[in-house]
Amino acid sequence: MIRLILVGILLLLSLLFFLQNQEQEVTFRYFSLFHFGMQEASTPIYKPILSAFALGLLVASILLFPAWVRGRIDLRRKTKALQETEADLDRLRNAMEKPPRPPQSPRAQEITEEIVDE
Repeated sequence: MIRLILVGILLLLSLLFFLQNQEQEVTFRYFSLFHFGMQEASTPIYKPILSAFALGLLVASILLFPAWVRGRIDLRRKTKALQETEADLDRLRNAMEKPPRPPQSPRAQEITEEIVDE
């Protein structure tokens, strides 16, 4: 929730900055391969700033995407393991709740003890 409030404040401040700086212009001087020389272009100052911000968001999202996918896969694997463990626990609890077997005859106990001793 706090993160959303901070992002909202940041977007509001950047919108205010863009609106206040619409009249100011910046001139770009760059080398063009198509015209074989220096070129100039004039644009309002908020456009390169907004472009840099958008490019930064794009690069950050590309860099964070593999870690996010790995985290989701790990979460899915651990959730499946937890569900299997809970199923085993329920099965063991049900096995312990079953009534005990009836007592064996004395002869059956002797046979069981002989098998265990061997």
